Amino acid sequence: MRMAGDSRVQMDQDMEIGVTPREVKKLPKHLREAPISTDHTHLIAEPAKKVRQRYVQKDGKCNVHHGNVKETYRYLSDLFTTLVDLRWRLSLFIFTLVYVVNWLFFGLLWWLIALIRGDLVHGDEEGWTPCVENLNSFVSAFLFSIETETTIGYGYRVITEKCPEGIILLLVQAILGSIVNAMMVGCMFVKISQPKNRAETLMFSHKAVISVRDNKLCLMFRVGDLRNSHIVEASIRAKLIRSQQTKEGEFIPLNQTDINIGFDTGDDRLFLVSPLIISHEINERSPFWELSRAQMEKEEFEIVVILEGMVEATGMTCQARSSYLDTEVLWGYRFTPVLSLEKGFYEVDYNNFHDIYETNTPSCSAKELAATQREGRLLPHLTLLTPDPKYHPLDPFSTHNDLTRVEKKDEVEEEEEREEGEGEREGGETNGLAANLGDQP
Repeated sequence: MRMAGDSRVQMDQDMEIGVTPREVKKLPKHLREAPISTDHTHLIAEPAKKVRQRYVQKDGKCNVHHGNVKETYRYLSDLFTTLVDLRWRLSLFIFTLVYVVNWLFFGLLWWLIALIRGDLVHGDEEGWTPCVENLNSFVSAFLFSIETETTIGYGYRVITEKCPEGIILLLVQAILGSIVNAMMVGCMFVKISQPKNRAETLMFSHKAVISVRDNKLCLMFRVGDLRNSHIVEASIRAKLIRSQQTKEGEFIPLNQTDINIGFDTGDDRLFLVSPLIISHEINERSPFWELSRAQMEKEEFEIVVILEGMVEATGMTCQARSSYLDTEVLWGYRFTPVLSLEKGFYEVDYNNFHDIYETNTPSCSAKELAATQREGRLLPHLTLLTPDPKYHPLDPFSTHNDLTRVEKKDEVEEEEEREEGEGEREGGETNGLAANLGDQP
């Protein structure tokens, strides 16, 4: 018992001085299920962590289910779209079922005509002209229906000119068969070439970050396209999803607020050839204007990102979606560069697409940062955020090469040596003057 008490005291001391507490060993199953209390200490079970429910999944699927829909007839009024939206296994089942039922239905009609005319009984007699030659059972009628609708025409079963009702049925089956073919083949073609499959090669970074750009706090995330065929007229937008209560007391669940990522400046129009970092400036119109780092960690929200454009190969509109929970928005980070200059081309390293690195970022809100900048009281560590504009080691467009940097380094070293020599000479003259003054009475 004393050891347990000492361990508890040590953990309290660690928390007081800001040291990360040591990992506590996992209790056995019987102790976790039934906490044991003693006279000196109590094992209190930690409350279960609240599971956050996404509005939009990371792969873009909307996590919303429609229930208690009474007007189901609306789905049948748009039958083509309903068939396209079905799952693949159900679509293939309906595709097969429609053709089989159609062939069986018209096969039954051909069999009924043969039965009513007496072709099934007198078909083999000489001088008897049947409606369809060599049709003597339901199976043969079913085969003739398949040959008629698919225009196979084996030549063994053929309709005669002495059967007007058969000619009319042949016309009806040919027309209805063409309609069925057009609808079912069209559904399968649209389903195969759906633009949402193109969205599988559009990437979003796993995390969103907040850091300073041009002395302004910005919310940023990265997008990229893995294919060489580009998305035409690509545009991007973002929505903030969180619950809100109005001044009148009305509670609005999952309220949607627009996040400006360049709509007024045209930055939302993307030329998505290489990965791009999408930036939202946190200004007076931003929903994050008054949120500091500590306040944002307490907020519960979700940022939904929507990328739209036309597929270059098909001209169909494509939409890719993703989302970021509040736990996936990291304060004080930037994205690692992925673009490098090679001989004759630019190379994108997708291994670093999701990588981020920590950077100096004020923890105050954007409103407080703007007020500080207006008053001319810049934070001391903000000067570290301003790099040398002349050269950046990760800039593929930099005109500085290794030789230039070596020459520049040599010049700096020569300047330092020159300054040291002048300092030594000045020091010698000063020492000599001091010695002469010391020799004087």
